[in-house]
Parts: sequence; C-alpha cells; structure tokens
Amino acid sequence: MRGEDRMTDQLFSYVNVEDRIASDHPLRQIRLLVNDALKALDGDFSELYAQDTGRPSIAPERLLRAMLLQAIYSIRSERQLMERLEFDLLFRWFVGLGSDEPTWNASTFSKNRDRLLDGDIAAKFLNAVLSLRRVKKLLSREHFSVDGTLIEAWASTKSFRPKDADSGGDSGPDGSGSGRNAMRDFHGEKRSNQTHASSTDPDARLYRKGRGKPAQLCYMGHVLMENRQGLAVATQLTHATGRAEREAALEMIRKRKLKRGATLGADKGYNAWAFKRDLEQAGVRPHVALKSETGWGGLPVKVPEGYEASQRIRKRIEEIFGWVKTTGGYAKTKFRGKRRVAHGFDIAIAAYNLVRLPRLLAGAAA
Repeated sequence: MRGEDRMTDQLFSYVNVEDRIASDHPLRQIRLLVNDALKALDGDFSELYAQDTGRPSIAPERLLRAMLLQAIYSIRSERQLMERLEFDLLFRWFVGLGSDEPTWNASTFSKNRDRLLDGDIAAKFLNAVLSLRRVKKLLSREHFSVDGTLIEAWASTKSFRPKDADSGGDSGPDGSGSGRNAMRDFHGEKRSNQTHASSTDPDARLYRKGRGKPAQLCYMGHVLMENRQGLAVATQLTHATGRAEREAALEMIRKRKLKRGATLGADKGYNAWAFKRDLEQAGVRPHVALKSETGWGGLPVKVPEGYEASQRIRKRIEEIFGWVKTTGGYAKTKFRGKRRVAHGFDIAIAAYNLVRLPRLLAGAAA
C-alpha cells in the first residue's frame, strides 16, 4: 500500500539525539577520546574563567569540539560551521547540544579565542589526547621523524611594503590613488623581511621554498612524528626562515623529552653539522638524509644502524601535512598573527590524530 506524503510539523519530539546516531559511526569513538582528553583539561579551563561572577560563557569544551568538527569535515568558516550546527543532529550530538538548544553566534569564537590562546589550550589538548592510557600504548618511544611545511598567510603580497612607508591606503604604481585592491608594480624593487613587512599580517614572512618557486607570505608548521603508528606527537609553528626547521626540531625534541638513544629521521634540509651535534648532545641519534654519497654535511659515509628504515618511514609525515592542508583546510590559514595561526595548526593536527585513532585502537584490541 502506498504511503501518504504528509508534511509533519510536530511541536515536540520524544526521540533522544543519541538514538539518531548509528552505533558504528566513526565519531562515536572520536567523541569518547575527545571527552576523556577534555576532562584532563578541566583545571586549565577553570583558571581561564572567573568563578561565580559574570554571565555563564559558552563552555570551552563545546568550542573545542566544534573546532574539531570544522577540521574533520572541511568546513571553510566558523559562520558556516554554526549554520551546519543549526540543523545537523550529528554535529549537535558531538558538540553536546540538545535538539532544541540554541546555537551561539560565530563571533563567539573570536571573543573566546584569546582566552584559549592565553591558556595554550590547543597544544595542551593535543598532549592530553596522546597521554590517554589506551593511546599512549600505541606510541613509539624510540623512533621519530621530523619535517616542516609552508602555510600560506592570510595576506596578499601587495601588503608587503617598506617598514618606513606610510601605511595609509593602497596606492597605484605611480604612488597616487587609493583603493581596496589597487595596482602594485614590484619591478626593480628589492624586498626583504628586514626592510619590508606585511601591513595585513606583520608576523608573516616572505619566503621562497626553492629555485623556480614563487616567493609568498607564509608561516612554517613543523611536526614531530612517532614512527610506529605515524601519529603527530609534537608541533611547532614558526616564522618561515632557512633555519626554522632545524630550530623547531630541537624545540619539539625538548618538549617531547625523547629518551636517550632515540632516532630521528629527517630529509636533506636538516643535514647540517651543527644540527647533528645538537642532536647528539640531546642524546638523539640523527638519521638525516645524506646530501651525497660521500656524506657531505657532517654525516659519516657509513650510515648508522636503522638508517634505511628511518628514511623509508619518515616519508609518512607527508600524509599528516597532506591531510591538514586538504581535509583540514590549512593550506592557507584563515587567521592573522603567529599565535592564532599556531592555535589553528594544533587543532588541525589533533583532528588528524583523532581521525586515525579509532582504527588503530581497534587493531590493537584485535
């Protein structure tokens, strides 16, 4: 018998949102991991908010869950994220909103981001996920890889102007006229980060990745990966410079507190005598790609034990960068300022780990 095409407009619903989500949905395992990690940050959240005074804020736990959804589902803006949260029961369930509970305004993210930045919440959340007992068992403590990638800044090269120039309005090639997107003529102009800066994002740096590559305003994101499962265990965001990769690698090693004797795989960009010396002083064995068969750059001709395996596995770090830039939407940041860009980078890296963890945990339990 044919059913009726009736338009339902009920005022009340007695179905729990929990029952609407499939029991085998991937977000179920991710949500459990996220909630356990957020519980570990309860004390940090309490320090950021005044106690018993003022109007209750949007819970920071809900803000972080929403940011993770934005990275996992490739949502371009926080305004679009709020539109999705308005009608998508899956998003409401993950964030912790009831089916009839109102969403918040997209500007809430901007108003609360500084508070989260002051507490370094994004980095602490990434560490909290990795510190979960069932996650910690998966991680290697002996073999790691490191690499960096360019993140395009939210600023046009037209904004890269002399530091002593008038920062009034945009001007044409002859210096006259104004406009939001006026013409600029860079022919014959010598530009460098010492003499020029972006009027849109002063923290961004003009950087050229290599010969034949265009110079662009960007930042540099760095990741330390453990080699057993290919998960990111530490991050660092720096200005884009020729030494940033090596300096960030040493900083991440310090933060992660690698045990003595651990190996570190890296590409040719890390092959410098001073970097190798600093690694050895930190008790880490360098497995850095040789620049030539003669070992030019400080490494011996005889490669160390496990070198081939490190060089083979270290390439998996490109999978992290590929996911963060495509799915996570971080090929070009939507934030301005080094602190905000670093916050978004940490959230995207945490989202990558969370997407992979349910399958890794299931494999470990099998």
